Amino acid sequence: MAGLGQGLLALALAVSLFGIGASVVGARRADARGAALAAAGRRAIYVVALLTTACFVLVEVAFYRTDLTFAVVAEHSSSTTPLGYRLAAVWSSQEGSLLLWVWLLSLWSALILGRIGVRAGEATRWAQAVLLGLGAFFLLLMTFWVSPFERLDPAPFEGAGLNPLLQYPSMMIHPPMLYSGYTLFAVPFAFAVGALAAGDVGSDWIRRTRRFTLAAWLLLGIGIVLGSRWSYAELGWGGYWGWDAVENASLMPWIVGTAFLHSVMIQEKRGMLRTWNVSLILATGILCILGTFIVRSGVLTSIHAFGASTVGTQFLLLLGVMTAGSFALVVWRRDLLRSEHRIDSLLSREAIFLAGNVVLVLLCFVVLWGTFWPLIAEIITGQQRPLSSGTWGWWVGPLALLLVALMALGPLAAWRRTTASRAWSQVRAPLAVAVVILGGALVLGVGGSAVATVAVLGAGFVLGAVGQEVVRGTRVRRRGTGEAPPLALIRLVLRNRRRHGGYIVHVGFAIVVASVAVSSVFKDLHREHADLGARMTVGPYELRYVDAIGETVLHDGRIRKIVLGAVVDVYEDGRKVRTIRPTREYFPTNDTAEGPVGRFFLGESATEVALQPGWTRDLWVAMQPDGDALAELILDVDKRLLNQRAPFAQGEIAAAGLAEVYRRGPPPVTFQIILSPMVTWLWIGTLIMALGALLALVPGRDPDARRLRARTTARVARELRDGPTGAADDVADADPDPDPDPAVAGSAR
Repeated sequence: MAGLGQGLLALALAVSLFGIGASVVGARRADARGAALAAAGRRAIYVVALLTTACFVLVEVAFYRTDLTFAVVAEHSSSTTPLGYRLAAVWSSQEGSLLLWVWLLSLWSALILGRIGVRAGEATRWAQAVLLGLGAFFLLLMTFWVSPFERLDPAPFEGAGLNPLLQYPSMMIHPPMLYSGYTLFAVPFAFAVGALAAGDVGSDWIRRTRRFTLAAWLLLGIGIVLGSRWSYAELGWGGYWGWDAVENASLMPWIVGTAFLHSVMIQEKRGMLRTWNVSLILATGILCILGTFIVRSGVLTSIHAFGASTVGTQFLLLLGVMTAGSFALVVWRRDLLRSEHRIDSLLSREAIFLAGNVVLVLLCFVVLWGTFWPLIAEIITGQQRPLSSGTWGWWVGPLALLLVALMALGPLAAWRRTTASRAWSQVRAPLAVAVVILGGALVLGVGGSAVATVAVLGAGFVLGAVGQEVVRGTRVRRRGTGEAPPLALIRLVLRNRRRHGGYIVHVGFAIVVASVAVSSVFKDLHREHADLGARMTVGPYELRYVDAIGETVLHDGRIRKIVLGAVVDVYEDGRKVRTIRPTREYFPTNDTAEGPVGRFFLGESATEVALQPGWTRDLWVAMQPDGDALAELILDVDKRLLNQRAPFAQGEIAAAGLAEVYRRGPPPVTFQIILSPMVTWLWIGTLIMALGALLALVPGRDPDARRLRARTTARVARELRDGPTGAADDVADADPDPDPDPAVAGSAR
């Protein structure tokens, strides 16, 4: 099976190289021969998608069967790894993650080219060459350097198992979400390159790839949030973002992609910012590859990275080619990229969108600089020195708060220009809403921090601005159609999903920023060294350590892990509200040098956090048994077993017995207890953002759009002449321009 997989990889590489050549020649010829070659290149993408799918299935089957003749299976799985985690272990390895990358890329490439079909022009032909080129790069790596089909002969008796830290539900889908985002961003990147190469720098390439871009933004964002949740609930340090190099690697393309999604509206509306837009999406594609490089090169220390790698140099070369090529294309087409119009006023939607873009790019630059600062420091001082969390907050915090303010102002401003008096009339009501929300937050105890106060005020401003636009739009529609308010609201939103999906995303992001600010400023951390029966007071809670946990988890009759923990009753105002069970899990190692019993405790381990979420605060508790006392017990049992016959055969029974001994008489435990206010609203805010993005992704047109436009245009002009609103734009957008290309029909609005 491994030989078949390696042959399929080599065949996929050959087909990719053929497709690149056919696509390039087809793009350079405008005759029937060129069309035929371009079609051959397109079909090559379909074949690569089929071949990589077969390769991925073969690797998954190997993990399912725990086929230890596969090196990747032996190093990242075992017979005691649960089935779900065995299947997810594919992308825990470097080889498997590269295969996942190229498989997803081939699927998205086949999907968009299948939608465009035979209508592909020169720009699309260049784009398919770029997509095939990216796929060929990853196939080349797996064919010659890091193959997922490498064999072991002889096969080991047992595999190393999946890293315990990765045995967490969200980690089963976190990497696929990230890679889906990365590979989907490759689609608009390729089409931007194709548009530049063909000299077709209008908005067609944007319309063709809009849904792919938004889906990339959404899935990459979901991947980031799942990683944050894993960090918060699994790693045992109590935070959800540590400015780790790999965390930052996924954040940077998401930030620049956000800027692109906003600025393309200006190009479509007024023919402006062409150079800026194409540069943003090219930078996003490059940053996706940079993130992959950071994970695999080992140049930066990270708990997420694969460590030492043999493909870091190759990724660095790819980055160089992509960066130099992108810069050369933009310079070459600079005359064609000139804007049709200029910004007329600083009090305009264009100006605010551009300001927001600048802030986002500055934010990305700060993250990029901070990520690589340890390398810069090493060059200067000879030692890697990562930035502290306080330094990160000092730079990122003000930019995030400024971004929230601009998000609120954007929907309130008119295209082209407005007056100061009209602008003030637009912001009065949202500001009043912001003040009311801030007053409520102060009552709940948010006062005392300027950062938290400004964040809550900004979030309230966004909520007020979006609410004002929705209320006005609903009122206008209701008066024009006679619909009941709820029906008018639903149809208003459904008529322009893209606009109102964006509004929902803005609301979610504002909530996220406020939650991050409040939870960071008012986080309350306690460490307690406690014996069984101890009582600990933290904020409004009293925690009572009432019992110990010592149990063995089996899989097919063998020890999968040993769990040591604590049973803690939580009291609030003298009333028991919950019982929590923080634990420490120990996974066995195959290294017999650790001893018959020691090998069950001295291998990989993971913290299982006890979490009591709440609307206003989270109670977070982790525990760690006294290491010295536990080591003495293990050493004592190992010494006894080594003096007997078949010590390792008895070691498993003794390890289970040791867990029971711990339960009956546990040594002291170190508890880490954290009260984190408003963290629940972080997850709520991200969910709201996802719902908004999904709404914007759904295609469709309102069947009564033309009738509504005719009946309400005059009324809107009368009612809204004193100030620009999103309601007027909604009506103006109610009759979308027909799109002759079904690949983009329904997605232009």
